[in-house]
Amino acid sequence: MTEEEEFTFRGKTMDELKQMNLNQFSELLDARGRRKIQRGLRETEKKILKDLDEKDSIKTHERDMIVVPKMVGKTIEVYNGQRFIEVEIDEEMLGHYLGEFAKTRKEVSHSAPGLGATRSSQHVPLK
Repeated sequence: MTEEEEFTFRGKTMDELKQMNLNQFSELLDARGRRKIQRGLRETEKKILKDLDEKDSIKTHERDMIVVPKMVGKTIEVYNGQRFIEVEIDEEMLGHYLGEFAKTRKEVSHSAPGLGATRSSQHVPLK
């Protein structure tokens, strides 16, 4: 995006999004996110939103929480199963889940063939 373009989410500017309550914001989400918010947030999710009013950075295990406009500009450390991954929330993350930004698996890097490999796959070129 260039400097002149203002961010919009489903036709709404960031200022309009911050004015909305959760039920109004849920109408802009996909069916899964809308249903999750309309069923009501869990106590831990409500506590996260309350803590974000007081602090700029929090730690959480809630990987399945939807990013809402109230979170934009904050830093949330999301647990990936081993450690907390620091996630800086920006506008383009709206409607996604926190767990999408803290990977739980390493990249696979293959090296030499292992035990029990076939004869042809054991050949490793020198160059």
